[in-house]
Amino acid sequence: MTGDNVHQGIASLNPYSPGKPIDELARELGISDIVKLASNENPRGPGPRVVSALEKAGNELSRYPDGSGYLLKEALAAHLRVGESQITLGNGSNDVLDLIARVTIEPGFESIIAEHGFVVYRLATVCAGGRLVTVPAKNYGTDLTTTLAAITERTRVIFIANPNNPTGTWVAKDELRSFLRQVPEQIWVVLDEAYFEYIDAPDYPDGISLLGDFPNLIVTRTFSKIHALASIRLGYSISSPVMADLLNRARQPFNCSGFALAAGVAALTDQDFVATSAVLNHEGMAQLTAGVRALGFDYIPSAGNFVSVDCACPGTEVFEALLRKGVITRPIAEYGLPRHLRISVGLADENQRFLESFKAVMDERGA
Repeated sequence: MTGDNVHQGIASLNPYSPGKPIDELARELGISDIVKLASNENPRGPGPRVVSALEKAGNELSRYPDGSGYLLKEALAAHLRVGESQITLGNGSNDVLDLIARVTIEPGFESIIAEHGFVVYRLATVCAGGRLVTVPAKNYGTDLTTTLAAITERTRVIFIANPNNPTGTWVAKDELRSFLRQVPEQIWVVLDEAYFEYIDAPDYPDGISLLGDFPNLIVTRTFSKIHALASIRLGYSISSPVMADLLNRARQPFNCSGFALAAGVAALTDQDFVATSAVLNHEGMAQLTAGVRALGFDYIPSAGNFVSVDCACPGTEVFEALLRKGVITRPIAEYGLPRHLRISVGLADENQRFLESFKAVMDERGA
């Protein structure tokens, strides 16, 4: 049903397009040997402590979860050295991003994002009745100078993904601090650090360390990436207690399942798993980028667990050809990058499978 009786902003949105599931490709093409490098997942799967915690959580299926998330907040507060009153839990960090938009934006007000920015910022802004202001990218990344220039009296929130999905670009520490000093204090600045644990660049900022100096800053993180809990859906934000209180007023009751809460606590106890995952990602990134370069193609340098490759032709065509070879990647034309494919870093054999399949596809095209 469409017409005047629905939210026109929502009616104008394109539905979010997730990475193609393995089962769907298997049904469509009747193949079983499939590699998925489309959704920035940790290819290792969850660690043994998480698996054990999920088995125990199954005994409480008939009970509602702890709506306050007490044990997970306690564990996060100790791990991050913040107060429990600074934490807001979400059904994935997307849930928290949506909460932020609903708390800050009303019809007639605006959010600011970078070109090629994460699509959820757009969805959250429009669904809250606001207007999205998109700032042109600089070298595929966030241009903080033009972002400052885009601020008006209608600006309520600025979303910055660091690193950005799908480009993998990041904002450096000194540049970010200078930017935050110039943002009016009534405007919320969201630093989306979904890939924080993968990064070892010396100029990369830890957003949580900046909270004391900038009370309008809010940092979002997730268990979906390096902790390998994408299916569980668990994320959180760290902010001032005032901001967290507002978010928790708008938060749906029981937005985090008992499985998610138990898995999150267990994941925080296994930092060896996190460290090993980061090392494997670093090695896999080197394998992918060296392979792509050897084939004569460019890519956007990335700080995450993915890399966007310039195919020098429509990325959707290469995506479709790779599907027929059992390799799932992610075309990102919807992000304003019609020639690029985003490739998640997989295990060594999965990365090699992509490189061989990519070479075959491009050879078939005569590229």
